[in-house]
Amino acid sequence: MGDLGAGFGFLVKGQRWVGGHGRWFGFGLLPGLVTLLVYAGALVGLAYGADDLVSWATPFADGWSSPWLGLFRGGMTVLVFALGLFLAVITFTAVTLLIGQPFYEALSEAVERAESGDGVVPESGLPWWREIGISLKNSAYVLLRVVVWGVVLFALGFLPVVGQTVVPAIGFCVSGFYLTQELTAVALERRRVGAREQLAWLKGRRLMALGFGVPLTLAFLVPVVAIFLMPGAVAGATLMARAREAEATVTPDSAPAPADAGSAPSRAPQPGPAAG
Repeated sequence: MGDLGAGFGFLVKGQRWVGGHGRWFGFGLLPGLVTLLVYAGALVGLAYGADDLVSWATPFADGWSSPWLGLFRGGMTVLVFALGLFLAVITFTAVTLLIGQPFYEALSEAVERAESGDGVVPESGLPWWREIGISLKNSAYVLLRVVVWGVVLFALGFLPVVGQTVVPAIGFCVSGFYLTQELTAVALERRRVGAREQLAWLKGRRLMALGFGVPLTLAFLVPVVAIFLMPGAVAGATLMARAREAEATVTPDSAPAPADAGSAPSRAPQPGPAAG
């Protein structure tokens, strides 16, 4: 359970960091606000059109008598909207990070600069266009797995009792895990850590990933909350990535590094832009 608490601790530390750096908190709000408006419009459209979509997709039920037709299509409409909401939650961060890449990259660098002690920030050494290409490739790699999980959980949702209890709980864990991956990727890609390595590390520290991501996923169910927590989530994920780097420097005969990224060294120190 120590890893679970450590993951939640990184989330709290990230919120405290942006709370103490008000300029960066305001700077980090902008991408989340834009994404929220887009997603809110899409979900409202889905809420109004889900029944028509279900009717179009189930023409075989047109001749069913009442109340079976209403119960069947009503249940399917709820499931369609639930799937849309699930996909919105698990993709919100990816889309926000894509829209706000320059914002969150700058925020993450500011955290590293402040926490390193010597003002240096790791850099990939790659041109910006290659960084964007790698980021898109990594996002596609992870998104494919997220979609597979979404389809499987959607299908399992039809199971009696289990589909209404166990499956939603698993869904939140899956969402939390991949949310953690998406957020830590900002700092890890700067260290040239690919998606496969990111997932392998998080699977090895699964409880830490869940301790960070699941509370955040639950909080993100409240749309406005997502906007205000995102800057701190990026900061906390950066601290977590620094902790991974500290772990990598520990020799096999050494004691495990504490789950505190405050003094983690930079692997590739390069001068970063001055933080205001």
